[in-house]
Amino acid sequence: MQTPTSAAPGIEPGLWSREPARPRSMWEAMARGLKNQCPRCGETKLMPRFLKPAAHCHGCGLDLTPQRADDFPAYISMIITGHLLAPVVIAMAMAGWTPGQMAVTVMPGAAALMLGLLQPAKGAVIAVQWWNSMHGFRREG
Repeated sequence: MQTPTSAAPGIEPGLWSREPARPRSMWEAMARGLKNQCPRCGETKLMPRFLKPAAHCHGCGLDLTPQRADDFPAYISMIITGHLLAPVVIAMAMAGWTPGQMAVTVMPGAAALMLGLLQPAKGAVIAVQWWNSMHGFRREG
């Protein structure tokens, strides 16, 4: 059974509403970040544009301006891409592919994979910063 809660931004007082479920662990917060969801409530988009985080969550009001992901998501993206494609490149070299053939074949996939991993990596980094109260995020009770 739902119980009435205090009015949140955008919710009229007196309406029945539920408190968003907070993550139980850092891993759950990271999973929300990977899915481009707010690490606290998981109900709204963390980044409305490709790599631009929202200033605050429209669901729970979490201030996201303290985040400082900087270059770390790009490093994560490059490391994962390199580890996934290294066996492919080695197998291609063992099969006798020329360096030009390997570059033409692997580079588009590498670029797509790195771009595809960039936003989830940034979301996870922001979630870890929030969970650990880093860079101005405040610890919650």
